[in-house]
Amino acid sequence: MKLENKIALITGGTRGIGAATAIALAHHGAHVAINGRIDDDEAKAVKKAILDLGRRCEIVTADCAKPAEATRCVQETNERLGGIDVVLHSAGGPVPGSLLELAPEAWNSAFDVHVHAIFHLCRAALPLMRLKKEGAVILVSSSAGKRGVMGNLAYQVVKGALPQFTRALAREFAADNIRINCVAPGVIRTRFHANMSEAQKKLNLEQRIPLGREGTPEQVASLILELVTNDFITGETFTIDGGLTMRIP
Repeated sequence: MKLENKIALITGGTRGIGAATAIALAHHGAHVAINGRIDDDEAKAVKKAILDLGRRCEIVTADCAKPAEATRCVQETNERLGGIDVVLHSAGGPVPGSLLELAPEAWNSAFDVHVHAIFHLCRAALPLMRLKKEGAVILVSSSAGKRGVMGNLAYQVVKGALPQFTRALAREFAADNIRINCVAPGVIRTRFHANMSEAQKKLNLEQRIPLGREGTPEQVASLILELVTNDFITGETFTIDGGLTMRIP
């Protein structure tokens, strides 16, 4: 897919991987709708960065875990920017707790944010892509969904669901030239990992990550950009973690 004048909708687009990808797509010619639950200073900063690149940008506030709001998010993107060609679902957050610690409400909320939201978004967006006979959907999973992390049961489960969602959806829409792929980042220098203790950071860098460093949102964005533009990749999940998953015992 050539990105010049294409329209991208990015959930979680106000910070971290979502923000870095929004700017990367704009740098290559796309107009971008960034979605978050609120229109805050971070959202405005991402919008300014995109406008400074000479691209259009809209902030679309919505809680995409709710079917009606996800539909509205897609509709507003379509109306304000004139279409929709790319969807990136990067919204999410930590869900700490083992089985006996985790409240049922937290378990359900994890599925709402990480799984149900992309179901609702795809139901609204893919019919528009089908009309164009072209589109790309990227889901953000995690290395935790591949190998697991103690004390984060719900997060592991929902992130583990996304690669299978990717494969199922890719088969369903391949005939429409709509490609669905997934990325699974490891420890990335974002707010998500900012609360790690110094001991945990030291363990990651010295014993768990073979490359000995954290990744950056921009490195993940570069991989997402390739999956959007390379039109012969679909149904795949790509790990980007500095070798973390091959070292987890």
